[in-house]
Amino acid sequence: MGSCSGERDRAERRPGLFLFLLPLFCPALGEQIRYRIPEEMPKGSVVGNLAKDLGFSVQELPTRKLRVSSEKPYFTVSAESGDLLVSSRLDREEICGKSPTCALEFEAVAENPLNFYHVNVEIEDINDHTPKFTQNSFELQISESAQPGTRFILEIAEDADIGLNSLQKYKLSLNPSFSLIIKEKQDGSKYPELALEKTLDREQQSYHRLVLTALDGGDPPLSGTTELRIQVTDANDHPPVFSQDLYRVSLPENVPPGTTVLQVSATDQDEGINSEITYSFYRSGQIFGLNSKSGEITTQKKLDFEEIKEYSMVVEARDGGGLVAQCTVEVNIQDENDNSPEVTFHSLLEMILENAVPGTLIALIKIHDQDSEENGEVNCRLEGEIPFKIISSSKNSYKLVTDGTLDREQTPEYNVTITAMDRGKPPLSSSISVILHISDVNDNAPVFHQASYLVSVAENNPPGASIAQVSASDPDLGMNGQVFYSIVASDLEPLALASYVSVSTQSGVVFAQRAFDYELLRTFELTLQARDHGSPALSANVSLRVLVSDRNDNAPRVLYPALGPDGSALFDMVPRAAEPGYLVTKVVAVDADSGHNAWLSYHVLQASEPGLFSLGLRTGEVRTARALGDRDAARQRLLVAVRDSGQPPLSATATLHLVFADSLQEVLPDITDRPEPSDPQAELQFYLVVALALISVLFLLAVILAIALRLRRSFSPASWSCFQPGLCVKSGPVVPPNYSEGTLPYSYNLCVAHRGKTEFNFLKCSEQLSSGQDMLCGDSSGALFPLCNSSESTSHPELA
Repeated sequence: MGSCSGERDRAERRPGLFLFLLPLFCPALGEQIRYRIPEEMPKGSVVGNLAKDLGFSVQELPTRKLRVSSEKPYFTVSAESGDLLVSSRLDREEICGKSPTCALEFEAVAENPLNFYHVNVEIEDINDHTPKFTQNSFELQISESAQPGTRFILEIAEDADIGLNSLQKYKLSLNPSFSLIIKEKQDGSKYPELALEKTLDREQQSYHRLVLTALDGGDPPLSGTTELRIQVTDANDHPPVFSQDLYRVSLPENVPPGTTVLQVSATDQDEGINSEITYSFYRSGQIFGLNSKSGEITTQKKLDFEEIKEYSMVVEARDGGGLVAQCTVEVNIQDENDNSPEVTFHSLLEMILENAVPGTLIALIKIHDQDSEENGEVNCRLEGEIPFKIISSSKNSYKLVTDGTLDREQTPEYNVTITAMDRGKPPLSSSISVILHISDVNDNAPVFHQASYLVSVAENNPPGASIAQVSASDPDLGMNGQVFYSIVASDLEPLALASYVSVSTQSGVVFAQRAFDYELLRTFELTLQARDHGSPALSANVSLRVLVSDRNDNAPRVLYPALGPDGSALFDMVPRAAEPGYLVTKVVAVDADSGHNAWLSYHVLQASEPGLFSLGLRTGEVRTARALGDRDAARQRLLVAVRDSGQPPLSATATLHLVFADSLQEVLPDITDRPEPSDPQAELQFYLVVALALISVLFLLAVILAIALRLRRSFSPASWSCFQPGLCVKSGPVVPPNYSEGTLPYSYNLCVAHRGKTEFNFLKCSEQLSSGQDMLCGDSSGALFPLCNSSESTSHPELA
């Protein structure tokens, strides 16, 4: 707000008229800036430098955007100089009527920051209206019998100006028979009366013409005239006489049409037709009606205090002889509370930031009530519990400001209802509603729907398959609420992480980049982040633990019996006198799977002598079921299947060669005399040779070749090689891997010998074995020996 050292005067000369501009005082912040200007200033006239009075510099004007907020555009603000300019015609009489003071109040609005300043411009009256009579001439009848001193009320003139510029006096043209008397009402207005100075003589002069002039107090004064045409009538001794020269009555504005206002009464001492009185308005009225016989005055239309506050009427009483008497009736209209307050918004913010501090200005509210006094005094309030409040700014002006914290996520908009109630009895009120929209700021971080995630993925999953989905929500709008996902940490190696999993930035779906192997990786943990796109961005983390579940993808592996180093099968020796239940050997197998998939069971598929041996379903122990009979062969063969409990189950087979003997010497001849099984490859070659020989012309050569092949087979040194010295190759013990899972509860150390080309090798275990290692050779109770051309242990799917 600008400051000034004294009163400021501004004068502008117009033809015959001085215009004055005078701010009444130097307003501080929140007070009104007052100017005073004459009416009818030309458009574009400077009222005052509003920017300077508000303390704005010329450089600030483009950014502050100083403007006028008013219902009617009487003034504008120059964008270049900040002057307050007249923008439309200022007619004081049109704006304020007969009100003694006329002021236009409005708000000056400045932006960046938004603020309001109250401006009061007082409009001074100039003498721009002349007194006017309603008619150019008036007829007046006066009886020649009228006595000197008789008075007659004359037509009054109207002047729209006020004060000295309004009607001040009347003048009458010179006439020896009449004079002019000026009377004043209680409200200060003046009206003329014509006084008879001497007796009239109709026979000498039956008609008189006088000029009545009305003058105002302007400089120079303006005037208006009307002609009085006085007709002298014959004598009527007694004119009517009203009971009162002035009737006053007060009437509420809300009375219905037809309501009786009052009744005037006049009497006439004459008799006959000269005493018959007829009442009429001196000037015809449209608001009130008059009964010509009774003198009763009634309303014809609805009265409105806000339009006209007082009525003044002249009632004439005319007798049958033509004599007339007049009285004045003044009707004062009393205000009733018949106008509700009007509420209007000015400079309303379209969007309100949800982080707006309490006290932020939202809008300017104006209240207007056409009623007067208490009926026009208004109280303003907000309906409901909302984070806003109303602060009185000036008379009938209020500010709507924030009164608490805003949260768009809880309440994105407010339906604000402002109720204005006057102090009338009964009070009247009106309401206006406005929707205030709250704009979003990035004040909410994403929130995951779970505190942590735990998923189970079966191994051997297809690469690229979805294994989990994390989901986070952000209640903010637009980019502030758009969530993107990423992996920010893991217990996997950073270089290996990308080859294991990835996450969709849009959906939060976690994909497996490779097939998981339960036997290599059983569990891992990821830290996922959800980040919005606000400025600054907000984020949240959540842990995802992935459990790799086992599938039955590993068949059982037979550890014992094992093949020799050269691929030969081993055999177990059983004493001939073994009792039923004698532990012959044990089939040892492991499964790399876990749980149910590694639960092994043992089954006999084939047996040389069914019923001779029993096999433990879960232990794999081979025991004698009965004693060896005379008819039982010394050599027995068992084909054992090892199955897991997976779905579908997988299995492996093992072949057991069992020899009943009391010593190793008993076993060796049997093994030596045993004919070597035929070689299927040799037989195939033989049949091919025979087939070729049948179709060959060299039949004889083919026969010789066949004989040679048979002879070569008959004299093969393989059957004697076992007994030749130096052909037994000694090897160190072969220790299979340790298995700590499956059905094997401890480690087995198996000693096997490599098989050469002899059918049977003597195994000499002369080397020292490590402590705690079992030696399964050279023992008479079921030691391991290589058995030539024996089938190997195989792993295969479940047999039918």
